Amino acid sequence: MNIYKIITLFSVVSLLVSCEDYLDLKPISEETSGNAYETASQIEAALVGAYESFQSSEYYVWDNILFSDVRSDNCYAGGDNPEIFQIDHLEITPTHSRLFTHWSNIYNAISKANLVLERIDGINDPLLTETRRGQIKGEAYFLRSYHYFTLVKLWGDVPLILSTVNSADPDVVNTPRTDISEIYAQITADIELAASLLPDVYGDDPNINKARATAGACHALAAKVFAQQPVPDYQAVLEHINAVESSAANYTLIAYPQLFNGNYNNAESIIEVQYLGGNEGNYGPQLLLPPSISGDTWRKFVTPSVDLINAFDAEGDTVRKNASILFESVQWVDEFWGNSPGSSIPFSYKWKNADGFASSDRQYLLRLGDIVLLKAEALNELNQLGAAITQVNRIRNRAQLPDLTAAQSNSQQTLRTAILKERRLELFQEGQRWDDLARYDVLVSTMNNLTEIDLRNGSPVNYNMTEAKILLPIPQQELDRNPALVQNPL
Repeated sequence: MNIYKIITLFSVVSLLVSCEDYLDLKPISEETSGNAYETASQIEAALVGAYESFQSSEYYVWDNILFSDVRSDNCYAGGDNPEIFQIDHLEITPTHSRLFTHWSNIYNAISKANLVLERIDGINDPLLTETRRGQIKGEAYFLRSYHYFTLVKLWGDVPLILSTVNSADPDVVNTPRTDISEIYAQITADIELAASLLPDVYGDDPNINKARATAGACHALAAKVFAQQPVPDYQAVLEHINAVESSAANYTLIAYPQLFNGNYNNAESIIEVQYLGGNEGNYGPQLLLPPSISGDTWRKFVTPSVDLINAFDAEGDTVRKNASILFESVQWVDEFWGNSPGSSIPFSYKWKNADGFASSDRQYLLRLGDIVLLKAEALNELNQLGAAITQVNRIRNRAQLPDLTAAQSNSQQTLRTAILKERRLELFQEGQRWDDLARYDVLVSTMNNLTEIDLRNGSPVNYNMTEAKILLPIPQQELDRNPALVQNPL
């Protein structure tokens, strides 16, 4: 990997070694404890490896869409992969292969962050300034927090591992699950520490400021964490959102279509995955986009639902619908959209370039539109309805929709419903829907009240949603490996 790719991909601008040094550098995993992490360049390379998990982990590439949008009421499964249909039908078993893949990949990402935190204070290289040392710590704490937040939302109680594991002793590696309250306490402690160590910006280049963890990214993540935890702390949510809004990064809402037209690292973006295309590309768009764009003819793995399209249409929301959905006639049979060749069906369209599984289309890890609606939620839960309505209307007006009506906002409950719907239309295909429904405690009712008709037989689909299905099963392979673990209710 040459310096240009490292700097462009992860914006680690303090790498001060030659191209030849990087070409000769062995993988971090091959360095021994005796010679690894003695120089500034080595710890910077380890940090690059920690960021790289957003691209190498399949969950962050596109499976977050499967486990949020497809698993919820936003999308149907398509293609020919039985495991994706199991996600859609809420029939996920402990042997589902994606569970172990994501469990292991995300823990691997955590291990990379732990390694950086363990080794950073042992670096005595004069090229590593104390300012940069603190920033590296902050970036690693942010990454560890982000990944544990992903784990706890998917599985609830999970093992809390805060150091690298260098032993095969079963007493060391067989770690039991940690109570969810302790995990959230660790996440919030890490992210608030990270916010104190990181700058609002690293300079004037958005390609750097949107690629790396900043104080603004930490406060945005903290706001989401304090809202999602079992007992939300909405006052803390507001405090962190106020820090985002007062950041020197000057985050600003932009025209909605401009969020998804290749306008990368824009003013609304807080942090995003820095796909470059080609060898550093995103394969997700090829799995979603229609034949006219993807250049292939096979049935795609994700199809927006009738219920989602009805939600856009009921609101008259053409701006966000047109930026998010593209209809096209296809030659395969879709059982929810016509059930015959030649039917017009919708496609997820926030990614717009397939490029043969090597797209430069990006995912937002955090963006301001999400945070504005989260602020509305916090204000509403704190009985500040007027202020909450103002925030919702900012998002609606950006989508060229009128202000909320009195009927939509005349009580805390009606406003709560309006905010949840607004989040659905704003954040479709961004891996948020399942978490939103869980946070609002309406997952079971939403899925069981959903009316989706299978046109092959005219029958409604029964999702048989239960409280036990809110969390994923612990992967069977991990249970077999670690007898200290206990399975989630099935």
